[in-house]
Amino acid sequence: MPERTGEFGKFGARGAKGSELVARKLDDLAGYIATPVTARRGLMARLHYLTRTDHARSAARAAGLTVTDRTLKAWLDGKRRPTARNLDKIDAAYRTVRRHNVAQHLLKRLNRAGRGTRVEIHPLNQSGVNRPQQRVVPFRDMNVRRWDAIVAAWAAGDAQSLDTAWTDHVLPDLGSQWGAYEYCTAIGFAA
Repeated sequence: MPERTGEFGKFGARGAKGSELVARKLDDLAGYIATPVTARRGLMARLHYLTRTDHARSAARAAGLTVTDRTLKAWLDGKRRPTARNLDKIDAAYRTVRRHNVAQHLLKRLNRAGRGTRVEIHPLNQSGVNRPQQRVVPFRDMNVRRWDAIVAAWAAGDAQSLDTAWTDHVLPDLGSQWGAYEYCTAIGFAA
């Protein structure tokens, strides 16, 4: 049984943790607002998303946006502009609330009533590794049926739990070579 990689990149291999790539793909599927928060349009879209209902306001406060209602109104009316620090807080709160709001929908689509979702795993890049130290790591695809822990960790923003769910519960389904896919160049799936 393979162990987790201790010194990734020591011999020149390049890639990213599979769990990070899964989180990026889930972020893409979440459909965030494309306009940056620094542009007026992006700021207004995020503020409207975070303040349109009382439930959204409480979720924004729980996510770290702790400004007064008066300040929020001034931002929405365009009378004041948030500081760079507050722009970061607005964007972080928006992403947290959006993740929470779309998690159930994504989970339902990824699980597909027990049929799961096909996942493509592109292996790590070994172009920088000396020839004798390279190993054969082919492209793989697999069907992931249990997305519950992965989506829950992603929605909570818990990278450690997401890594555990992906590496310890999904990758072993690849067989005895699963340790070679802890780091990879791309992971693709659709929901």
